[in-house]
Amino acid sequence: MRILVVEDEQKVANALREGLEGEQYDVIVERTGEEAFFRTTTEQFDVILLDLGLPGRDGLEILRALRDRGTKTPVLVLTARDALQDRVTGLDAGADDYMIKPFAFAELVARIRALVRRGRSAETSRLAIGDLDMNVVTRKVTRGGRAVDLTVREFELLEYLLRHQGHVVSDR
Repeated sequence: MRILVVEDEQKVANALREGLEGEQYDVIVERTGEEAFFRTTTEQFDVILLDLGLPGRDGLEILRALRDRGTKTPVLVLTARDALQDRVTGLDAGADDYMIKPFAFAELVARIRALVRRGRSAETSRLAIGDLDMNVVTRKVTRGGRAVDLTVREFELLEYLLRHQGHVVSDR
Protein backbone atom coordinates (compact mmCIF):
# COMPACT_ATOMS: atom_id res chain seq x y z
CA MET A 1 0.00 0.00 0.00
CA ARG A 2 1.36 3.41 -1.02
CA ILE A 3 1.10 6.34 1.37
CA LEU A 4 1.99 9.93 0.55
CA VAL A 5 3.16 11.86 3.61
CA VAL A 6 2.97 15.62 3.13
CA GLU A 7 4.89 17.13 6.04
CA ASP A 8 7.33 20.04 6.11
CA GLU A 9 8.89 19.31 9.52
CA GLN A 10 11.80 17.02 8.74
CA LYS A 11 11.81 15.23 12.13
CA VAL A 12 8.09 14.45 11.90
CA ALA A 13 8.35 13.41 8.25
CA ASN A 14 11.28 11.08 8.98
CA ALA A 15 9.53 9.54 11.99
CA LEU A 16 6.38 8.93 9.93
CA ARG A 17 8.39 7.39 7.08
CA GLU A 18 10.34 5.07 9.39
CA GLY A 19 7.27 4.01 11.38
CA LEU A 20 5.10 3.39 8.34
CA GLU A 21 7.84 1.54 6.48
CA GLY A 22 8.19 -0.58 9.63
CA GLU A 23 4.51 -1.46 9.12
CA GLN A 24 5.38 -2.56 5.55
CA TYR A 25 3.88 0.47 3.78
CA ASP A 26 5.49 2.06 0.73
CA VAL A 27 6.01 5.69 1.81
CA ILE A 28 6.72 8.79 -0.26
CA VAL A 29 7.42 12.07 1.56
CA GLU A 30 6.90 15.53 0.14
CA ARG A 31 7.77 18.65 2.15
CA THR A 32 6.08 21.48 0.21
CA GLY A 33 2.55 22.04 -0.97
CA GLU A 34 3.59 22.43 -4.60
CA GLU A 35 5.58 19.19 -4.68
CA ALA A 36 2.75 17.34 -2.97
CA PHE A 37 0.11 18.65 -5.36
CA PHE A 38 2.24 17.68 -8.37
CA ARG A 39 2.82 14.19 -6.92
CA THR A 40 -0.90 13.66 -6.22
CA THR A 41 -1.83 14.59 -9.77
CA THR A 42 0.75 12.34 -11.42
CA GLU A 43 0.77 9.24 -9.19
CA GLN A 44 -1.72 7.05 -7.35
CA PHE A 45 -1.73 6.58 -3.59
CA ASP A 46 -3.88 4.50 -1.27
CA VAL A 47 -3.82 7.14 1.50
CA ILE A 48 -2.53 10.70 1.83
CA LEU A 49 -1.36 12.04 5.21
CA LEU A 50 -1.58 15.82 4.85
CA ASP A 51 -0.24 18.58 7.06
CA LEU A 52 -2.09 21.88 6.68
CA GLY A 53 0.67 24.42 7.36
CA LEU A 54 2.96 23.90 4.38
CA PRO A 55 5.36 26.15 2.50
CA GLY A 56 4.17 27.12 -0.95
CA ARG A 57 0.67 25.77 -1.15
CA ASP A 58 -1.46 25.33 1.98
CA GLY A 59 -2.75 21.85 2.81
CA LEU A 60 -6.38 23.01 2.61
CA GLU A 61 -5.76 24.33 -0.91
CA ILE A 62 -4.33 20.97 -1.93
CA LEU A 63 -7.23 19.11 -0.35
CA ARG A 64 -9.87 21.27 -2.07
CA ALA A 65 -8.09 21.01 -5.43
CA LEU A 66 -7.90 17.21 -5.13
CA ARG A 67 -11.60 16.93 -4.35
CA ASP A 68 -12.49 19.39 -7.13
CA ARG A 69 -10.59 17.12 -9.56
CA GLY A 70 -12.62 14.15 -8.36
CA THR A 71 -9.77 12.44 -6.53
CA LYS A 72 -11.24 9.94 -4.08
CA THR A 73 -8.01 8.92 -2.34
CA PRO A 74 -8.58 8.95 1.43
CA VAL A 75 -6.93 11.95 3.08
CA LEU A 76 -6.04 12.02 6.76
CA VAL A 77 -5.11 15.51 7.96
CA LEU A 78 -2.25 15.57 10.50
CA THR A 79 -1.89 19.04 11.95
CA ALA A 80 -1.22 21.13 15.03
CA ARG A 81 -4.36 23.17 14.26
CA ASP A 82 -6.59 21.97 17.07
CA ALA A 83 -9.45 24.48 17.23
CA LEU A 84 -12.93 23.12 16.58
CA GLN A 85 -13.36 25.41 13.58
CA ASP A 86 -10.09 24.13 12.08
CA ARG A 87 -11.31 20.55 12.33
CA VAL A 88 -14.69 21.43 10.82
CA THR A 89 -13.01 23.36 8.00
CA GLY A 90 -10.66 20.45 7.25
CA LEU A 91 -13.43 17.88 7.18
CA ASP A 92 -15.68 20.14 5.11
CA ALA A 93 -12.83 20.67 2.64
CA GLY A 94 -12.81 16.93 1.97
CA ALA A 95 -10.63 15.29 4.62
CA ASP A 96 -11.70 11.77 5.52
CA ASP A 97 -10.17 12.02 8.98
CA TYR A 98 -8.39 14.62 11.13
CA MET A 99 -5.70 14.03 13.77
CA ILE A 100 -4.07 16.63 15.94
CA LYS A 101 -0.32 16.60 16.63
CA PRO A 102 1.08 15.16 18.76
CA PHE A 103 -0.61 11.80 18.22
CA ALA A 104 -0.06 8.18 19.12
CA PHE A 105 1.52 6.28 16.23
CA ALA A 106 -0.57 3.16 16.95
CA GLU A 107 -3.75 5.23 16.56
CA LEU A 108 -2.50 6.71 13.29
CA VAL A 109 -1.89 3.23 11.85
CA ALA A 110 -5.32 2.07 13.03
CA ARG A 111 -6.96 5.08 11.36
CA ILE A 112 -5.08 4.38 8.12
CA ARG A 113 -6.37 0.80 8.16
CA ALA A 114 -9.91 2.08 8.80
CA LEU A 115 -9.70 4.51 5.87
CA VAL A 116 -8.52 1.76 3.55
CA ARG A 117 -11.28 -0.59 4.75
CA ARG A 118 -13.93 2.06 4.11
CA GLY A 119 -12.59 2.66 0.64
CA ARG A 120 -12.57 -1.04 -0.15
CA SER A 121 -16.12 -1.62 1.08
CA ALA A 122 -17.40 0.19 -1.98
CA GLU A 123 -15.23 -1.95 -4.24
CA THR A 124 -15.83 -5.54 -5.16
CA SER A 125 -14.82 -8.13 -2.58
CA ARG A 126 -13.89 -10.71 -5.24
CA LEU A 127 -11.30 -10.25 -7.94
CA ALA A 128 -10.49 -12.74 -10.66
CA ILE A 129 -8.62 -13.31 -13.88
CA GLY A 130 -8.61 -16.65 -15.64
CA ASP A 131 -8.56 -19.39 -13.00
CA LEU A 132 -7.08 -17.07 -10.35
CA ASP A 133 -9.62 -15.98 -7.72
CA MET A 134 -9.09 -13.56 -4.81
CA ASN A 135 -11.49 -12.81 -1.96
CA VAL A 136 -10.28 -9.53 -0.43
CA VAL A 137 -12.53 -9.87 2.62
CA THR A 138 -11.33 -13.32 3.70
CA ARG A 139 -7.87 -12.72 2.14
CA LYS A 140 -7.96 -16.11 0.38
CA VAL A 141 -6.49 -16.76 -3.05
CA THR A 142 -7.10 -19.81 -5.22
CA ARG A 143 -5.74 -20.84 -8.59
CA GLY A 144 -7.54 -23.60 -10.42
CA GLY A 145 -9.45 -24.33 -7.21
CA ARG A 146 -6.27 -24.83 -5.14
CA ALA A 147 -5.38 -22.51 -2.24
CA VAL A 148 -2.39 -20.23 -2.76
CA ASP A 149 -0.47 -19.12 0.35
CA LEU A 150 0.81 -15.55 0.09
CA THR A 151 2.62 -13.17 2.42
CA VAL A 152 0.86 -9.91 3.30
CA ARG A 153 3.00 -8.01 0.79
CA GLU A 154 2.40 -10.59 -1.96
CA PHE A 155 -1.35 -10.44 -1.32
CA GLU A 156 -1.36 -6.62 -1.53
CA LEU A 157 0.67 -6.66 -4.74
CA LEU A 158 -1.59 -9.24 -6.36
CA GLU A 159 -4.67 -7.31 -5.27
CA TYR A 160 -3.25 -4.11 -6.77
CA LEU A 161 -2.48 -5.86 -10.06
CA LEU A 162 -5.94 -7.43 -10.22
CA ARG A 163 -7.64 -4.09 -9.50
CA HIS A 164 -5.63 -2.48 -12.31
CA GLN A 165 -6.11 -5.17 -14.96
CA GLY A 166 -5.60 -3.81 -18.44
CA HIS A 167 -3.63 -0.79 -17.20
CA VAL A 168 0.09 -0.17 -17.13
CA VAL A 169 1.24 -0.07 -13.50
CA SER A 170 4.39 1.47 -12.12
CA ASP A 171 6.60 0.50 -9.21
CA ARG A 172 6.46 4.11 -8.05
